[in-house]
Amino acid sequence: MQAVDGESQEHKGRWRRFIGPLALGIVMLLSVLGAAFGTYSASLRSGMAQIDDMAIHQLDLYASTLESELARYADLPGLLEVDRDIQSLFEGDRRPQARAAANRKLASFNVMASSMAIFLVDPRGAVLASSDAYRGDASAEVRTMPLFLAQALRDGKTGFFAADPFTGMADYYFAQRVEREGRFLGLIGVQISLDPLEATWVAMSLRSQSEEILVIDDNGVVIMTSVPQWKYRTISLLTPAERQVLEASGQYPPQTIEPLGMKVLKVLDRGVSMVQLPESKGEPKATPRSAQERPLSQFGWRFMIVSDLSEVANDAVFAAWSGGAIAGFFCLLALYLLQRRRAMRQLFDARNALQQANDTLEAAVVQRTSELRAANDTLIGEMQERQRAEEELLQAGKLAVLGQMSVGVAHEINQPLTALRALSTNTALLLNKGRIPEAVDNLKAIGDVAARMGRITAQLKSFARKTHVLHSAVSPRAAIANVCVLLEHRTTAEQVQVKVDVAEDLRVLCDLNRLEQVLINLATNAIDAMAGAEVRVLSISAHLCGDRLCLRVADTGPEVPDAVMARMFEPFFSTKPAGEGLGLGLVISSSIVREFGGKLRVGKAESALFFEFDLPIPKGAGNV
Repeated sequence: MQAVDGESQEHKGRWRRFIGPLALGIVMLLSVLGAAFGTYSASLRSGMAQIDDMAIHQLDLYASTLESELARYADLPGLLEVDRDIQSLFEGDRRPQARAAANRKLASFNVMASSMAIFLVDPRGAVLASSDAYRGDASAEVRTMPLFLAQALRDGKTGFFAADPFTGMADYYFAQRVEREGRFLGLIGVQISLDPLEATWVAMSLRSQSEEILVIDDNGVVIMTSVPQWKYRTISLLTPAERQVLEASGQYPPQTIEPLGMKVLKVLDRGVSMVQLPESKGEPKATPRSAQERPLSQFGWRFMIVSDLSEVANDAVFAAWSGGAIAGFFCLLALYLLQRRRAMRQLFDARNALQQANDTLEAAVVQRTSELRAANDTLIGEMQERQRAEEELLQAGKLAVLGQMSVGVAHEINQPLTALRALSTNTALLLNKGRIPEAVDNLKAIGDVAARMGRITAQLKSFARKTHVLHSAVSPRAAIANVCVLLEHRTTAEQVQVKVDVAEDLRVLCDLNRLEQVLINLATNAIDAMAGAEVRVLSISAHLCGDRLCLRVADTGPEVPDAVMARMFEPFFSTKPAGEGLGLGLVISSSIVREFGGKLRVGKAESALFFEFDLPIPKGAGNV
């Protein structure tokens, strides 16, 4: 019996050891799946909310544009009614002269209002005058319109939509009854085209490809849309009787009245619906879209925006993977903590071993603390050394730039020295001959040449001087002028045109010497980049960005690949040949701008490269 009980206990122990890890694995798997589903749902809701907010804004914008476009013409029939020539025609004057005067008046109003046509109709439906009368048979085209207008007036409407039966163009008609002392004299009709506004929607949809616009009238027909294939389609399915009524109304081209094929998948909050719509080729799109409506109560229409959710779905999937990965990490961390707790429990059961381990641990802690303190002191020393190294690196960068400019500066100074020797020799000869006025002129020329050499050497001394960071209000125009002096030999030798668009009264808060170093680095890189270009223009401009000033250095060099632009600010990365650059100029410049409280950025404008950085403006500087 004891053997049997032992085997039973051993079997239970093996089963327990098998069930425990299996249950833990199931719990971890469910946790990962739950986290993935939760992050997916949260990301999807957040993306949907953003799209819905954007759609609401776009709905208001598009709807207000359409309403304002139609409101321009709403009062035009009333203005025409008070015209004397039009009044006389309605009051019974049928003379050819009166009709011609009314035709000319309507044509003039039609041109000024940019409408399609304006016409007058008597109570029997005959056209009295038209803005298109000069075309000869234009009145025949408009002679069918009073039927629509009469129906609209019977329904109490002053405006209605009707498509051209031949071209399918979207037109809108404004109509007004003309009455005198309760007697119906006729009506005034104004025809306008909605196609230009619809064309802008089509162009915007082609550019964004993320939203489609639909305007649906009171019959459920799409009368305006950014997708031409959907025009004059119905939102819902039609019965034969409904289709016959729409075709008989004459408002739409009869061959286009077909269901659009919109399927409402789900109705969400705030009136948002998940729908499925056909693509431009007629194939249904597998990814659902978000549809949001806004009523145009003045016209009895509905404005709908359909937004693409594929990007939101992709972001939600990415968030689900991220959430699952994070949950998996924490599950592994929990598993590690459980294993550690089990190990600690085993150590607790062995009291003697624990005591020995505790003593060893205390000694290790003391030793580790001492090591950490030593490491901390070492780290502090390294940080101080790094700071000193950065300062030396900044100075080395300036000296490197000076080294590159040394040949050109020597050339700039050599010419004045040659001139000084010639002028001094000539002056001595003139003095010996007693030609005092000419000698005085030579001495003035010698003074001018010496002043020029003094400006060059002063700029070199100022640029090479090692300064401490002392922010003050400095003039960026003055810094640019100093840079132009230092680089004049290169711009002249390499035929580089320098354009400066910086106001004299602008001031920024920084160190003048370091600002010149940044500008020289950027200008030198720009000149190097234009080495083989046909047009060589170095542009330095400035513009206000709120309470900061943005400085931009641009060149007309060849286009830079995106892969190179991504590594512009990496230390020791350079596209120049070996020996011509260390790849530290932009790194040093970025560090200096960061100390000023700004950020150095690189970008493209019309395939040309530019560098831009922003600097703070001193308070009360009076920048314009």
